[in-house]
Amino acid sequence: MILGDFGTTYCKFLDLAKPGALPTIVPSRELWPDTRVDIATGHNGQRFADHYVNELIALARGGEILIPEKDYVLLDCGSRDIKFIKYKNGKLEDMGWNAECGASMGFTIELLKKYYELDYDDLQVPDHSFSVTCGVLGMSDIFDAVISGVEVAEAVARFVKGIAINAYRFAGSPAAIYLSGGLCDNPLFVKSFPCQVTTLGRFVLLTGLSAEAQRINQSNQDDNNGR
Repeated sequence: MILGDFGTTYCKFLDLAKPGALPTIVPSRELWPDTRVDIATGHNGQRFADHYVNELIALARGGEILIPEKDYVLLDCGSRDIKFIKYKNGKLEDMGWNAECGASMGFTIELLKKYYELDYDDLQVPDHSFSVTCGVLGMSDIFDAVISGVEVAEAVARFVKGIAINAYRFAGSPAAIYLSGGLCDNPLFVKSFPCQVTTLGRFVLLTGLSAEAQRINQSNQDDNNGR
């Protein structure tokens, strides 16, 4: 059984038929049009599978597997949007999905890295940040700052910190947060959160799909045993 998380910028796959296999990542622009998987999530997932799982559901099931606490907030920062789930006493208490004020934040961060040839490993968390509520519109703050004499690296760092703070507030400003998505690999972004951060990586949704695959297999076995 093949699982697929079809993101805006990157697609992640896991073949459960291969024991010990690691997830693979493919840029979305390189995806074959006839790609098919057994279970999918992501905003493009319905095009490539008969069985589709909503991203928030996949995120919640992945969190249940990976996070030992009963009370936690899990925030997923993708290329196109941000979403979170909040658990209390082991039960889902709240969730949110923002594709407008969180628009293209991850994509914009990667775009700036390539355009300005920056290494986020080398950038320090700035003392100040821009008030960023949209990745695309927020770039104007960078340009204005550079024109006023601020170094490019400092301006971009303020932008990234502003995105982190916006995502943190969207998730309810918790004292601690679990972080999912490609931005887990961006140290500047992670360190910019004004709270304790535990990174889970970019395959949390695939973990959630694995739980769905187990549920389907168990259901099929129950049906066969009932015949």
